[in-house]
Amino acid sequence: MKFQKLTPNLVVRDVAASMEFYQKVLGFKTTITVPEQAPYVFGAVANGNVEIFFNDQKAVLAEYPLLGSKPIGGSLTLFIEIEGIEELFMKVQQHGVKITMPMKDQFYGMREFAMEDSEGWVITLAERLKK
Repeated sequence: MKFQKLTPNLVVRDVAASMEFYQKVLGFKTTITVPEQAPYVFGAVANGNVEIFFNDQKAVLAEYPLLGSKPIGGSLTLFIEIEGIEELFMKVQQHGVKITMPMKDQFYGMREFAMEDSEGWVITLAERLKK
């Protein structure tokens, strides 16, 4: 067995608003929406090798009823390794995004900060420190 890919599939209240946040703040591009015009029940964005899915909470209740009782923006965090963290950090601040962990160098060789997206999901963005 070989795993090929991991794509976070976030349950959100507003697919279009979530996609817009990732586009404006993090530079992602829309790859698919269902249906083609808003209001969407599903959408996907990508930037490089990173892809994120968004599912409308009401639309997934039939298949995943437990998700209706869980808070959006739960205990999952996304960890995304990037290049150009200083530039992205300034852009995030310009958009007034809530920073949940200030920029810092970690003992494991990463420079990183964490923020909340528009639905409360926490994203840690990290860049490897140069040796």
